[in-house]
Amino acid sequence: MDTDGSRRPVIMAVDDDPQVSRAVARDLRRRYAQQYRVIRAESGDEAIMALRELAMRGDSVALLMADYRMPVMSGIAFLEQALTLYPTARRVLLTAYADTEAAIDAINVVDLDHYLLKPWSPPEELLYPVLDDLLDEWEGAGPAQLVELRVVGHRWSAATAAVRNFLVRAQAAYAWFPIDEPAGEQLAAAVGLDPAKLPAVITAAGEVLVEPTEADLARCLGLATVPVRTVYDLVVAGAGPAGLAAAVYGASEGLKTLLVERSTAGGQAGQSSRIENYLGFPDGVTGAQLTERARRQAAKFGAEMVTTRTVTGLERNGAAHTVSFADGSSVAAHAVLLATGVSYTTLDIPGVEELTGFGVYYGASPHQAVECGGNDVFIVGGANSAGQAAIHFAHRARLVTMLVRGPNLAASMSQYLADRIAATANIRVKTRTEVIGASGTTHLEQLTLADHGTGVAETVPAQWLFLFIGAQPRTDWLGPDVCRDRHGFIVTGPDLIDHPDFRRSWPLPRSPYHLESSAPGVFVAGDSRANSGKRVASAVGEGAMAVMLINRYLAQS
Repeated sequence: MDTDGSRRPVIMAVDDDPQVSRAVARDLRRRYAQQYRVIRAESGDEAIMALRELAMRGDSVALLMADYRMPVMSGIAFLEQALTLYPTARRVLLTAYADTEAAIDAINVVDLDHYLLKPWSPPEELLYPVLDDLLDEWEGAGPAQLVELRVVGHRWSAATAAVRNFLVRAQAAYAWFPIDEPAGEQLAAAVGLDPAKLPAVITAAGEVLVEPTEADLARCLGLATVPVRTVYDLVVAGAGPAGLAAAVYGASEGLKTLLVERSTAGGQAGQSSRIENYLGFPDGVTGAQLTERARRQAAKFGAEMVTTRTVTGLERNGAAHTVSFADGSSVAAHAVLLATGVSYTTLDIPGVEELTGFGVYYGASPHQAVECGGNDVFIVGGANSAGQAAIHFAHRARLVTMLVRGPNLAASMSQYLADRIAATANIRVKTRTEVIGASGTTHLEQLTLADHGTGVAETVPAQWLFLFIGAQPRTDWLGPDVCRDRHGFIVTGPDLIDHPDFRRSWPLPRSPYHLESSAPGVFVAGDSRANSGKRVASAVGEGAMAVMLINRYLAQS
């Protein structure tokens, strides 16, 4: 606690050389002492203990710097452990020139934000500009980033997993306290929690949220959940890459823009451990980082975003559209962009539904890779999202087994990713194989696998199963005036000409614009659109292109 009674966020520097440690702390204090508390440690163990104490007090940590070549616990190992305590703190590895390759590898291991070569002289040119950008990014995340939360729950719990995943997607800093560990028991006892009513979230102010809903968490984080206006130029449904791009371009061109998200921003891409083929990011970028930058960019231009609000209805009223929400409220819009994305297809086999959240998960959150350390992990799916998850888990798991129904990865995965998987020693790819059963008492314990190449089924021990299969468009709430294909994806532009319901539903003499649906003024971008590219870059491009077409539509309306 600071002497002035305020809690400044922490910058922590870790270096085993006492002289270097003092020099690093001195440089940091000279620049940042007014806004941050600078803490130094001379070993990874000492630093982890300090972080745990900070987490127990509910203090914020903005930046972690660690030397690569520390004995016992290396800088990379420290940053990996710190990730579970402060997942949103910016992470910097300190290296010598000879360790540059290790630093680049660490970008994938611990979602490293930057690496710095020692020594830096002068720091005004080689240190401070880098840290200024990282700290600005951390602070710019808004109130959700600065609120320190403590989560108490059962390790094998679907409800606890949902709370933690929401907080991760929302870029909220939190510390995790399993109820079956001493720290979790002590914290639960200190605030009077009933172990039968978990998870619980404890705010920095001491408020206790027992079994919170996503709306409760959003309010706790200061996220807007109710639209400010009643009429907008553009309402964007869905805050994945396509929706975020549309919000950026719509707001930057002066449209009163509302971005509506059923959970938190990012969509499936927001949960990606690393996106490596996105233009302009040669070292890759995590889905969370890309999402946060896009959200901030949209806000800068004046786009309004509401979270934990589900769009359930769309109706045309004259020249405007009424967009209805699950709670019965609605807003009016001159144009609408549907960027609702897709959800993973559920696996309808014995045991999976009962064990979902108890070792079986759809998609994956970054914190789960740490918890899988030393275990065997199974991943179902052969597309890019499954491949990115496999590489991310391989840094901590003993063995990662990818289960792919097809004969190889080439049909659905980018070549660069398939090559990396082939080069990773502890990733095994089993083709023509699928899960036909899952079992366990309190959590997943066994999987039954069918090898369609040999016709043999086997039962294997398993604690972790992550599913990345198929894509179900979030379009079942739409009315019959919006034409969809037989899988539920929305048909747009020239593809509508061959749709059997198009002539009946299209009321205008002109043809639909390229991304326009069969309902005039309702456009579609991203994965929910039929024949879309199913890549982050193509979704972003469609979101931007949709705004150009929406401006054309509005000019002619």
